[in-house]
Amino acid sequence: MSLRRYNWMEGVGHLRQNCDRMAAFIDAFGKRRLPIRSEGGLFSALARAIAYQQLSGKAAGTIHGRFLQLFPDGRPTPEHTVGLSPEQLRAVGLSRAKTLSILDLAERSMNGQLPTPRKMGGMDDEEIIESLCTVRGIGPWTAQMYLIFNLGRPDVMPSTDLGVQKGVQNIYRMRSLPAPAKVERKTRRLAPFRSVASWYFWRASEAQWAAALARRDPGGA
Repeated sequence: MSLRRYNWMEGVGHLRQNCDRMAAFIDAFGKRRLPIRSEGGLFSALARAIAYQQLSGKAAGTIHGRFLQLFPDGRPTPEHTVGLSPEQLRAVGLSRAKTLSILDLAERSMNGQLPTPRKMGGMDDEEIIESLCTVRGIGPWTAQMYLIFNLGRPDVMPSTDLGVQKGVQNIYRMRSLPAPAKVERKTRRLAPFRSVASWYFWRASEAQWAAALARRDPGGA
């Protein structure tokens, strides 16, 4: 599998061919697709990810918006960030832990301790995850989100994500929420396009689709 961004329609076709239940959900859901973000670089993307950790989208968006206002052009840079005090970062709504994480991210970005976009182009997913997890406050889940939504890597399965677990439960009509290991086993057949599958699982976890799947329950898992 190429490390370049994948073809969405090729991924959808693969899911449809390899799982009847996924095919039924894709048909019901329609043509919307996973968005690939362009946020101006690794530092900006990871700072956003840190700000959004463990918060609802609206609350996180407000805090992140205030964080962006700390920069003259609204574009976060590690060079400007290291000049900010913890008090300035806390004032926009960031917790103490997130403040320390963003400052550590800025230091590591400036010191060349994180891979450049060019270098990441030659690294596999696990190598990138291992590298990003050296930053305080960044774990495998945050690194996986970067792989999916910023790098467009095709075969990432964030099996610890609650939304993915709920989506797998709803699509496959499981009685209980699957553990990460079971999510990995159940979705193995969807490789090498599990990033596409993850996006559909997130959508299937939403209340309206969970209800629709419960009514429909197509066969062929």
